[in-house]
Amino acid sequence: MVKIMFWGALALVFYTFLGYGLLLRGLLALKRMFCGRREMPPPPAADADWPEVTLLICAWNEEAEVARKMQNCRELAYAPGRLHIVWCTDGSDDRTNELLAAYADARVLFEPERRGKTAALNRAMQHIETPIVVFTDANTRLNPDAIREIVRAFQDPDVGCVSGEKRIEVRRDDGVAAGGEGAYWRYESTLKRWDSELCSAMGAAGELFAIRRELFRPMDLNMLLDDFIMSMLIVIDGRRIAYVPTAYATETGSADLGEEQKRKRRIAAGGLQSIWRLRRLMNPFRYPVLSFQFVSHRVLRWSITPFALMALVPLNVWLVCERAGWVYDAALACQAAFYMLCVIGCADARSGRKRTLTYIPMYFLFMNLNVFAGIRYLWNKKKGTGAWERAKRA
Repeated sequence: MVKIMFWGALALVFYTFLGYGLLLRGLLALKRMFCGRREMPPPPAADADWPEVTLLICAWNEEAEVARKMQNCRELAYAPGRLHIVWCTDGSDDRTNELLAAYADARVLFEPERRGKTAALNRAMQHIETPIVVFTDANTRLNPDAIREIVRAFQDPDVGCVSGEKRIEVRRDDGVAAGGEGAYWRYESTLKRWDSELCSAMGAAGELFAIRRELFRPMDLNMLLDDFIMSMLIVIDGRRIAYVPTAYATETGSADLGEEQKRKRRIAAGGLQSIWRLRRLMNPFRYPVLSFQFVSHRVLRWSITPFALMALVPLNVWLVCERAGWVYDAALACQAAFYMLCVIGCADARSGRKRTLTYIPMYFLFMNLNVFAGIRYLWNKKKGTGAWERAKRA
């Protein structure tokens, strides 16, 4: 029984973080063989054919980012007069609104009470009438063709949401938190691209995504991953999420591991919350392909797999003590080496060193441990003590 539990836990960890990607790649090869590649639709021919688009930026106390973000917005290449910029400033009590008042091409929706990003999104969408709404953050920089590439994807009528690519700018003097986050998002972007080609991407990140205005549903105010839930509800309604890596948002990594932990525990808590909210997608009879993607890419890593990872050491120690065989001795040695690299990675984080051999395993363990922090976060939130503090960027 212990052997079965050990190999089951090991198989689950392998499948969640590597096996699903390998299987997805194989399924795509078969699909391309029989159906060809999914191609991007052609862009509209004339400027007048491009639809009107609203670029929505929800912000709270972003005075340090206003000038850079507005400069970036003005650099976006789109049909003249068809791109509208809207800021929704929820409870900002710094100079954000004062600075935005100097920009005639930006509309500001301000409410003095801070009610959270989800409430701001719900409120802002009541004032938007363009057929396509693009969501982005104040601290991200979009590439000049981002809006054009997103709108181009909407030429496919089956597409209800478009996810751009999130890129982490890792500088030489950044710490291991930024390096680990950058490595994670490179792998995550690959999975999203493959998911999209197979059927649909599994959710969108708030740094850059867009929806058809008609498909928006007001969200519960206690939603933690509003961007993910909003996009996945569109999938439940029968549309797909297209992943467009040629539209990307760039931001710096977290300032340090402490700041990154704020993000990770909130994402983990939001992931657990979203599993329940989106439980319909786990019905393989109604959503045969989508349920496979959702469970493999999201549900396992946010719920069962971290527990399986933590169980591997005690199970392995038990089998070694029982002298079950050299395979288990070798497995325990490999686990010991892995955790030693994690310890060294933590020491490197404190000293400011950054080595790929140590920060990638350390970040992997850090990411999984934060699932347990996410469970605690959800528990505290129910008791009214789960206030979220924004993570500082490098």
